[in-house]
Amino acid sequence: MRNYKYLLSLTTGIIVITGNMLGNWWVAGNIIFSLGILAVLEKFVSQNHDNSYSESEIFPDAILFAHVLLQMLCLSSLFYSVSQNGLSFSQIIVAAISTGINSGSSAIVIAHELIHRNIKWFQWAGKFLLFTAGNVYFYVDHLRVHHKWVGTAKDPATSIYGENLYRFFMRTTVGQFKSALNSDANRLRKINAAPYGLRNYVTASILLLVLFMSLLAYFLGASVLVAFMLQAILANFLLEYTNYIEHYGLTRNENERVTEHHSWQSDKVISRYFLIDLSRHADHHYYASKPYHILKSYDKAPVLPGGYVEMIYYALIPPLWFKTMHPLLRKQ
Repeated sequence: MRNYKYLLSLTTGIIVITGNMLGNWWVAGNIIFSLGILAVLEKFVSQNHDNSYSESEIFPDAILFAHVLLQMLCLSSLFYSVSQNGLSFSQIIVAAISTGINSGSSAIVIAHELIHRNIKWFQWAGKFLLFTAGNVYFYVDHLRVHHKWVGTAKDPATSIYGENLYRFFMRTTVGQFKSALNSDANRLRKINAAPYGLRNYVTASILLLVLFMSLLAYFLGASVLVAFMLQAILANFLLEYTNYIEHYGLTRNENERVTEHHSWQSDKVISRYFLIDLSRHADHHYYASKPYHILKSYDKAPVLPGGYVEMIYYALIPPLWFKTMHPLLRKQ
């Protein structure tokens, strides 16, 4: 039954599309569902430590590509709602936030899974999802820098003990951007290509994103452009929130192998199945090539006191986050 439970991950996208198409204050549906209902429920639901799985990858892979289609429909419904549904300015902001929550908790999460696959069109689909969320650096930095240097000072995506979420967001966004840009430049130098030309993933992504946003503004208007940009900002904030809680305060020596001890994990049911087992992050870093549906829980891995959905309210209030996490870190 494990594979079928991942169908829950499609829920938020369906709610976004429904709300955007209905218009009015229905556009707030995913805010209420994700940050309200799910966050509250997760505090009370049980954990599931079961490590059993099916060998077949057909159904889990189908779910990934269902998300690609769903993300296209989510953004299309946002553009339609803003341009055709007569939303007020406040409703446009709410619709963008609601859609952005899905882009951060669905599109980027699925992109993370896809870019780890060795099949080209899987990676292409992952890069496409990152593009829809306005992200130009994650593909390069995550694969070449984060997984190699996680837990060390060389990784801009590892949150430092005593660092709050807001400071981390500013530092890591700039750090990952620079890291990705320079990493791809170094790759190009080795093949005698222009380091910051169109073959540089970051450079090309920026230019393509600017072109896309220009077309949005020209054909659909400034309101649609603002809505797209807002959903992208929120999606990337949720991405970095996830980075923040996944490795907070955990360190290792640069020569030390990454193990299950260098990432926080959670087996809370909602985070497991709504986020396709991203919360089993300790195993993901221990064996980065593992598909999401076979990731397992480790008895000795650091365990978050709540699930990913629930913990956002702790992270948003730094004193509460520090009070909750620092005693756990002292036990590691």
